[in-house]
Amino acid sequence: MPELPSVSYAVRLSGLWAAWLLVMLFHVELGLMPLFHGLSVEIKSQVAASRVPRLFLAMLFYFLLPVGALLVAIHAVADPGGWSASSPWRGAQFLFSVVYSITNVIHLIADIRIPDSRSDQVILMTVLTLIGLLINQQAWAWWQG
Repeated sequence: MPELPSVSYAVRLSGLWAAWLLVMLFHVELGLMPLFHGLSVEIKSQVAASRVPRLFLAMLFYFLLPVGALLVAIHAVADPGGWSASSPWRGAQFLFSVVYSITNVIHLIADIRIPDSRSDQVILMTVLTLIGLLINQQAWAWWQG
């Protein structure tokens, strides 16, 4: 029995979201690595201490939403005729990926513009941005397919 093209797109999209999440986690971990060598990771922040819990909550959602996108794509692989493979959900995957690509580009530009930015962080943000663009392409192809 031949594989449905929609399943191939969903498999590739799942793999790309998983790669994006792994690189994002490494970006955060590498950013904290100076702590293990007795160095500070503190940045000059304009965020009031009272707003930090909301910032942490926002970052939690920023990590969890791609996990949800990954799970929806995996569900579409398991049930190609189900709700997760429907055109509205495929379109939502594409729009969601575009939003994340925009945030990655903004973050990459900010990292480049920081006078003492770390090259490892710029490289990881470049990789995240490139993976995000691949996610955009794959989600678009899946939505149109």
